[in-house]
Amino acid sequence: MKTPVPILLMSRSLDGGGSERQLAEVARGLDRSRFAPHVGCFHRGGIREADLREAGVPVVEFPVRSFVSWSVVRAGVRLGSYIGQHGIRLVHTFDVPANLFGVPAARWFRVPVVISSQRAFRHLTPGIHHHLLRVTDLMVDAVVVNSAQLRRTLIEQDRIPAEKLRLCYNAIDTEAFCPEGESMRAVLPPGRVIGAVSQLRQEKGVATLIRAFARVQGECGPVTLVLVGDGPCRAELEALAGQLGVGDKCRFAGQVRDVRPWLRAMEIFVQPSLSEALSNSLLEAMAIGCAAVASRAGGNPEAIDHGRTGLLYEAGDVEGLAACLRDLLADEERRRRLATAGQEETKARFAAPVAIARFEALYEELLG
Repeated sequence: MKTPVPILLMSRSLDGGGSERQLAEVARGLDRSRFAPHVGCFHRGGIREADLREAGVPVVEFPVRSFVSWSVVRAGVRLGSYIGQHGIRLVHTFDVPANLFGVPAARWFRVPVVISSQRAFRHLTPGIHHHLLRVTDLMVDAVVVNSAQLRRTLIEQDRIPAEKLRLCYNAIDTEAFCPEGESMRAVLPPGRVIGAVSQLRQEKGVATLIRAFARVQGECGPVTLVLVGDGPCRAELEALAGQLGVGDKCRFAGQVRDVRPWLRAMEIFVQPSLSEALSNSLLEAMAIGCAAVASRAGGNPEAIDHGRTGLLYEAGDVEGLAACLRDLLADEERRRRLATAGQEETKARFAAPVAIARFEALYEELLG
């Protein structure tokens, strides 16, 4: 019987971001007869760690506190020891900090296959770190991207050879993200619910959503806006909602370990990013049965066929988003039709077995 290949998947943390979510999904879903996954991170204790441990995936901390401190050297020594102890044959890094640390370290310790990931557009990583990412591009066997638009951008702007870029769409657990199950609907006011699940950062465009919500609020009966997630812009966004007179209609739920009960409470899900490779939250909302609206940023049009599986608007266009919301609030039949089509499309293209099979095929190809 063939022995499973030990591999190490790495990210900075195991918190609620999209890269961390995808790392956990891949690590839990890999065929254990072919691969023995391990997960490494800089900081343990994130909300994904419990899921990984329940799935029997070992989690190890490589405590990098700063790239200009001795912690990098100590973490590198620990990584080398772990690679040798467990016979790691492939290292796959899932975010920028892990790329910058894990790729050179894995090469230094002669890991046979090293893969990096680019899951966001690189203009979000300016300065020296952007230049260092270009160095890691030269060191890896492949760079995994999660949208065709991101792949095109990396070819044009960063001159990465097309054959080195591998498209692996996000993996969504469509059995877990389904309409049946616990819902937070009972704790929300009567009326319809518009929602988003997002890190509250500038590039996520949540201010666009709040402004659009303020324009439609009150036009089609009672409506509540639910924002799940946290981040550096939260106080600013709460203040904006107050200034626009919808503070009492907006529910900031904060970071939650399980977003599914909140998604089940939403009839309309909005992905308002100004920059996005491909949104996990958008795919999860579509899988669970929400009618989806998204900006045309990055890979969102690869997930939504406008008018068939959801609605698209130009990123940052408040009135464009407001028009989509009015459309769906006023037409329940269309809202349900889009939700059903979006759910079916997500199962067909992004369900975890389909998506994880792409990672398995890539790993086996490069391992030779």
